[in-house]
Amino acid sequence: MHYADLISLSYRTVISHKLRSALTALGLIIGIAAVVLLTSIGRGIHTFVLAEFTQFGTHLISIRPGKTTTFGLSGATISTVRPLVIADAVSLSKVRNIIAVTPTVQGNAQIKAGNKQRRTNVLGVGSAVPEIWKIKAVSGRFLPEEDSSPRAFAVLGDKLASELFGTGSPLGQRIRVGRDRYRVIGVMEKKGQMVGFDMDDTIYIPAAKALELFNRESLMEIHLLYNSNAAIENVENAIKRHLIARHGGEDFTLITQNQMLKSMDSILNILTLAVAALGGISLLVGSVGILTIMTIAVSERISEIGLLRAVGAERSSIFQLFLCEALALSGTGGLCGVLLGIALVKILEAALPALPVELAWGYIISAFMVSLLIGIVAGVAPAMKAARLEPLEALRAE
Repeated sequence: MHYADLISLSYRTVISHKLRSALTALGLIIGIAAVVLLTSIGRGIHTFVLAEFTQFGTHLISIRPGKTTTFGLSGATISTVRPLVIADAVSLSKVRNIIAVTPTVQGNAQIKAGNKQRRTNVLGVGSAVPEIWKIKAVSGRFLPEEDSSPRAFAVLGDKLASELFGTGSPLGQRIRVGRDRYRVIGVMEKKGQMVGFDMDDTIYIPAAKALELFNRESLMEIHLLYNSNAAIENVENAIKRHLIARHGGEDFTLITQNQMLKSMDSILNILTLAVAALGGISLLVGSVGILTIMTIAVSERISEIGLLRAVGAERSSIFQLFLCEALALSGTGGLCGVLLGIALVKILEAALPALPVELAWGYIISAFMVSLLIGIVAGVAPAMKAARLEPLEALRAE
């Protein structure tokens, strides 16, 4: 039997039992649609989170006090032999291939401007923040370079400036941060959120002032921007040698942006794989359905098999016929599932634009290939049973 005739006969058989075929393929359709939808959400979140981490520039290194092998969160309790101080940050700016350095202290404080007050994020930083984090002031200017006696200057995030001063200009206005008074010298551009941290609802003050405000001895982090042409290993070694010479030992932790991205990427890949596995459960159910239907089909078509064998059809042709029917069911169900899944993703994207979704074509193609594999596996046993039937025994079943 020619392959064209085999395929044509298989599809005619499937179409002749429309309801049964549709119900059989339904499990695969739902399963693959679920895989497409869930992996698209997982891939969208994956892309969104990585974009959030890289929107503040690349080629960054963070230094945190205390020697650790894990990535803790900024603001965690610090226990170290010697704290990181502003002088460390200043000295690091002289290390080879370091372009810019900023000390960082983070906290939360009460902000008061006139008769308006609210609590907000406070970042104690240096003057190099615009260069390192790729953010600029849209009015006024950012904090000047610090000396031994930093002045009480403040720069407001876009949202904070609007809530405290409305449509009026905050430049030159006096505000109170905690118990101290500051003069506003700038307003930053809109930047949005970085993994839950609202950069627009933030006030920037000199790092030395933030240490006083939060009664701290140690900086939480030092952020560095290094030359993109330099090897990251050489930059890390230079930083370590410099700080060990200052501290007398390695009582600090270096975290490169690449390390953070690799860790986050691996976590998000596991998340995407997990949601794909949830959708795969429906594919397993669909495979059971195909196996059941094909087994029933063999029992119902014994006389047809006997007639084909009586007129000279070989066992291999009978085997191929039933296997092709299983593939027709699984292939049609897989294709319909992919189309339904893509349609659901587009509907979800239009209905919830804030939810990041992105078609994960690798998983989509894999799901379709799995549906074909299910057709092969589920069709082999019934096809072998049909091929083993003797012509006379099969005709006698009539």
